[in-house]
Amino acid sequence: MFIIDAHLDLSMNAMEWNRDLRLPVQAIRDREKGLMDKPDRGKGTVSLPALRQGNIGLVVATQIARYVSPDNPLPGWHSPWQAWAQTQGQLAWYKAMEEAGEMTMIKDLASLDKHVALWQSWSDPSAVRPIGYILSLEGADSIITPDYLEDAYEYGLRAVGPAHYGPGRYANGTDATGGLREEGKELLRVMERKNIILDATHLCDDAFWDAMELFNGTVWASHNNCRALVDHNRQFSDEMIRALIEKGAVIGGALDAWMMVPGWVRGSSTPEGMGCNLEKMIDHLDHICQLAGNTQHVGIGTDLDGAFGKEQTPYDLETIADLVNIPALLSKRGYSAADIENIMHGNWLRLLRRAWATS
Repeated sequence: MFIIDAHLDLSMNAMEWNRDLRLPVQAIRDREKGLMDKPDRGKGTVSLPALRQGNIGLVVATQIARYVSPDNPLPGWHSPWQAWAQTQGQLAWYKAMEEAGEMTMIKDLASLDKHVALWQSWSDPSAVRPIGYILSLEGADSIITPDYLEDAYEYGLRAVGPAHYGPGRYANGTDATGGLREEGKELLRVMERKNIILDATHLCDDAFWDAMELFNGTVWASHNNCRALVDHNRQFSDEMIRALIEKGAVIGGALDAWMMVPGWVRGSSTPEGMGCNLEKMIDHLDHICQLAGNTQHVGIGTDLDGAFGKEQTPYDLETIADLVNIPALLSKRGYSAADIENIMHGNWLRLLRRAWATS
């Protein structure tokens, strides 16, 4: 089945982790043996060949660069200009992958329909199929002023999450509090005018409710799970999920173990010890479906390369190619073939076609 993954940090892995994502996952792991600078060294699960192996033909791929003020202990760049430059380097990597025939940018209805048709009709298993990618910005700190969105839209940016972790220049994110800043409200106005999708992921509760009130464009949550199952502000409460459903949003289930099972202790817990498998993500998806009364508001948004690897993923997933096992798990839960198609790709496609119909 054709699969869409609505959240991967591919360029961050290529540029900051120094991973050649054209290689098989095991080759990347082998090259990282003995490295200790990142917690997931030698344990990565994502590469372009693995995406093809799993028939994951379309992804939402990020740019990401946080600005941090002198009193912010989080890692990041010391000025918005540095953060902007980092995202431009990440963009250059995507363009290099396009030139190499490894990826292709999807930014409008025509390119979307052409790419999906290509993957669904591909007949030569030996040829390299380009991975389609929709460019998204995770955390808006690198947007020096909202006017920079004009240039970003021209080079292909189609979704923005205003916040990431902690305090942000436009909005506060995970583990922070406070509503949208005035600059954040202006950012949303420009996004709405340019038809840029709002990614509600990572918005703190205060900023989330501000955004739901102010923004009238297309909304999704690329990689988020349920607070009712794992009680943390990174997750959505049922009230927030219902608000997203009313907006016609799709929520992508994430495969970061600490978001999947309660009681996870970073650096200590293991997926095996916590019983964290792919079924746990389906628990979160099913919770949203029960709130919605249908399967039209959930999808897959793994975040599998978001600065963690096998040490923090479901124990029954070796690489991202194992997403092919999700349809059977959904079927075992009683989901119909139509429901499964909705979850694996149909809901994301319907949202994108609605968003881009008049672009």
